[in-house]
Amino acid sequence: MTQLKSLSIPSHMDHILPSSNSTTGKFKFEKPPPLFAAHRLRFYYSLPKLTLWSSLFLLLILVCFVLSPPFYSNNPRRSLGNATASCSGAAWDRRVHSSAVSFTGRTVLVTGAAGFVGSHAAVALKRRGDGVLGLDNFNRYYDIELKRSRENLLTRAGVFTVHGDINDAVLLSKLFDMVHFTHVLHLAAQAGVRYAMKNPNSYIHSNIAGLVALLEACKSADPQPAVIWASSSSVYGLNSKVPFSERDRTDSPASLYAATKKAGEEIAHSYNHIHGLSITGLRFFTVYGPWGRPDMAYFFFARDILKGKAITIYEGPDHRTVARDFTYIDDVVKGCLSALDTAKKSTGSGGKKRGEAQFRIYNLGNKLPVSVGEIVNILERLLKVKAKRKVVQMPRNGDVLFTHANITLAHKELGYKPTVDIESGLEKFVKWFLSYYGVKKRRFWILTLVANAIVSCSLQLAACSLQLAACSLQLAGRVAR
Repeated sequence: MTQLKSLSIPSHMDHILPSSNSTTGKFKFEKPPPLFAAHRLRFYYSLPKLTLWSSLFLLLILVCFVLSPPFYSNNPRRSLGNATASCSGAAWDRRVHSSAVSFTGRTVLVTGAAGFVGSHAAVALKRRGDGVLGLDNFNRYYDIELKRSRENLLTRAGVFTVHGDINDAVLLSKLFDMVHFTHVLHLAAQAGVRYAMKNPNSYIHSNIAGLVALLEACKSADPQPAVIWASSSSVYGLNSKVPFSERDRTDSPASLYAATKKAGEEIAHSYNHIHGLSITGLRFFTVYGPWGRPDMAYFFFARDILKGKAITIYEGPDHRTVARDFTYIDDVVKGCLSALDTAKKSTGSGGKKRGEAQFRIYNLGNKLPVSVGEIVNILERLLKVKAKRKVVQMPRNGDVLFTHANITLAHKELGYKPTVDIESGLEKFVKWFLSYYGVKKRRFWILTLVANAIVSCSLQLAACSLQLAACSLQLAGRVAR
């Protein structure tokens, strides 16, 4: 038999190919070098752990993404946030002083700055060159995320918002020591008529005790600032004379909210009379628009119409129509700024009155009530969705049948003249509403896709790790033999 010529095998492959032994035709596996085998086994046995930790890491990224502040159409960059563990420190002091820098001679403390009217007013003041410092306690009466989004708008405009409560006398004293405010625009309050039936103490805390705490800080300042503060059309209560005039009686409130606002007007008058504070009260009539409050009817009507949910429309006895004097946010802000600009200086110093001080009350409305049914009709046209209506009689929850503002005095003394009609105003609101909540919806679907992709990858990695583990066990068995 012809013998086969021996093959020339490269030396670097000697350890992975079988070699002949003394018995012809039989082969055996030579044991790999111990060090090489140990590393290979360690690698195969570590793959399942590696897969597990990779999956956990990906899930951690997903959780962080979900819990992180969302991206909003009006603010593409995430806010760094203004929350501070305590209102102190060099960095915090710099932000307060920087925000309060004025180019007009007016420096304004805006309370309730992360609220609906407060955020719009603070931005308007800052844009015209006033020094502005915001103050808000970010309570959870409604969506806190919406308040954070408004805070982002303030930050972009250069307004720093201090996180604190108007009942905190120490904080107020510190702010008045740090900044010489020429004006205070006091818009912080517990809003809402119906919520008072659930949590009446919150109205006493914010609308009465909070107002007193703020006025105490103002009367003790030297010089004293002029105060412009938000009252409400609800003070007219059960008054049946229309339109509502500032000269009408306001001693029959229909809700606790209205009662606290009426009490606030009397408290403000006493501080004006005793301490010489210049005070202007503004009775707002159903303010609406972009960045509005979710507890307002037009807001949750839009939300529920898009969700296909039935909306409840109230009517009075004998099928009487419920109507409101809806006032667009930009018109209200103009009224606030005009009241601030025409406010005279306080006449007190360090709490002591030196002369008669200005005291004024104005209606800020639109002088054209609109029925709730018509609001729904307009929203249907703008949203292009038919509403499911449920008409019921108005319960005894503090709501009134109608509001109607006589704005003659505000027009004469403030130059106040609303210009935005209900159709245009609701169109602007709907545009913002779809943009704001549309981004959040798209974000939800993106998160869903990311989650599905991570789960799919994790399952595939787990399957691969099992296969590799099986292979490693077989190899270990062969090595042992």
